[in-house]
Amino acid sequence: MATTIMHRRTNIVTLEEGERIADECAPGDIALVQEDGGWWTHFVGEDGSVESYDEGYPTYNQALWAAKAVAEYSSAEE
Repeated sequence: MATTIMHRRTNIVTLEEGERIADECAPGDIALVQEDGGWWTHFVGEDGSVESYDEGYPTYNQALWAAKAVAEYSSAEE
């Protein structure tokens, strides 16, 4: 079951194995997914498109802190 943390009005959703971003996330959410030996940070656009960094983070905590930094930056623009 996906876990959601709200940080600065942004949902950071950690997906479990087998869960899909399209099923668990809404536009504006950040998804954290463990795959290919790392933790990947995915950003869901307003149109449902998904963008990601070029490589994953070695640990969940590093991916989470990166997602929180993006949420901080995004909230500062509003």
